[in-house]
Amino acid sequence: MSSGTATISASTRRSVLLLSFATFASMAAQRLCDAMLPELARVFSVSLAEAAQVISVFAVVYGLCQLFYGPLGDRLGKFRIVTWATLGCSVGSVLALFAASLDMLVLARVLVALGAAAIIPLSLAWIGDAVSYEQRQETLARVGLGTTLGITGGQLLGGLFTDTLGWRWAFAFMTGLFGVVGLLLWRDERRQRGEAPATHNPVPEVRPGFVQQALLIVTGRWSRVVLIVALIEGASGFGVLAIWASHLHHELGLSLSASGAIVALFGLGGMLYMAVARFLIPRLGEHGLARGGVTLLGLSTLVIAYAPVWWPSVPASLLAGFGFFMFHNTMQTNATQMAPAARGTAVSLFASALFMGQSIGVLLAANLVGRYGSTAVIAGGSAVLVAVGLFFAQALRRRQALMLLE
Repeated sequence: MSSGTATISASTRRSVLLLSFATFASMAAQRLCDAMLPELARVFSVSLAEAAQVISVFAVVYGLCQLFYGPLGDRLGKFRIVTWATLGCSVGSVLALFAASLDMLVLARVLVALGAAAIIPLSLAWIGDAVSYEQRQETLARVGLGTTLGITGGQLLGGLFTDTLGWRWAFAFMTGLFGVVGLLLWRDERRQRGEAPATHNPVPEVRPGFVQQALLIVTGRWSRVVLIVALIEGASGFGVLAIWASHLHHELGLSLSASGAIVALFGLGGMLYMAVARFLIPRLGEHGLARGGVTLLGLSTLVIAYAPVWWPSVPASLLAGFGFFMFHNTMQTNATQMAPAARGTAVSLFASALFMGQSIGVLLAANLVGRYGSTAVIAGGSAVLVAVGLFFAQALRRRQALMLLE
C-alpha cells in the first residue's frame, strides 16, 4: 500500500483540512486563557486559583459533554455535529467578549466548552471511519496540525492581546474564527450529503444503546488501559501546561506576551512532529514513539522548571512539544480502534478522560503552586507523565507481541 494521502480522495483531504481548522479553533479556545490568568486575577481582584476557573471549569464541562456527543455523532453524523458545534462556539465567544465579572466570564467559557467538546473527538472519529488503519496515524498527525497550532495560537494570542489591546480582544478574535470556520464546514457538509458515502471502516446499521456501547468499551482490557492513561496524561500534561506561562512570568520576570510566546513553542514542537511523523512512525513503531516521546518531554520539562534564566526555556518548550505529541498521537490512534462499531462514543470517552484529567490537573496545579511553588509542580507533573508514558509503551509492546502470536 502506498503511504501518505495517495489513496485518500481529494474530497476527503479537503474535509480533513477543514477539520484541522476546526480543531485549531477548539484548542485555541482551550489554551486562550493560560497566559492571561495573572491579568484576569488582577482585573477581577481574585486569586490565581480563582481565575483558573476559566480553564478548569471549561475542561470539566468539555469532559462531561463527551458522554453526550459521542453517541449523538454515531447517530446523526460526526461531521454534521462538528459543524453546528463550531458555529455555536462563536455565540459563546461573544458572551465572553462582554463579560463584566469573573462569574460571567466562566459562564461564557462554559457555553464555548459545550460546543468545543464535540470538535476534536468527533473529528478524530470521522477520520477513523473515513481512513484505513494503515493510513490513520499519519492522517491523524495531519489533522493534529490544527490541534497543535491551536495550542500555539491560543497561548500566543492570549498573551499578546492581553499585553496590547486587552484580553477582551482575544475573545473577539475567537468569535470571528469560529464563525468563519463553521460556515466553511457547513458548505462541505452539504457537499458530502450530495455525494455517495464511502468509508474504509463500515459500522453496523443497528447499533446498541449508549450504555451498551460504553460498557463494551470500558470493560475491554485494552480500552481501560487507554482511558486510564489518557486521564493521567490530561492531568500531568495538559493540566500542568496551564501554569507554564505564569511560571515564566513570576519566576523569570518575563512579560505575559513573552511568556505566552515561549510556551506557544510547545505547540510549534508538535507541528514539527506532525511534519516528520510519516518518517518516524514506520521507523520507531508505536511503542518506540511513546517511549521516546515521554523521555524527551521529561528532560525538556525539567529545563523549564529549573532554568535560572529565560533563554533555555525556548528550545526546551519546542522539544517538549515534539516529545509530547509523539506520545499523544500514538494515544489518539489507539483510541480510534478501541471500538470500531461505536467509534464516536469510544473516541469521546477517550477525550472525556483526557479533559477531565486536564481539569483535575489545572485545579491541583493552581492550588499546589501556592504551597510548593511552580518549579516543584511542573517537575512533579513531568515525572508522573514520564512514568505513565513508559508504562504505556511497555504495554503496547506486550500487546503487539501477543497479536503476532495469534
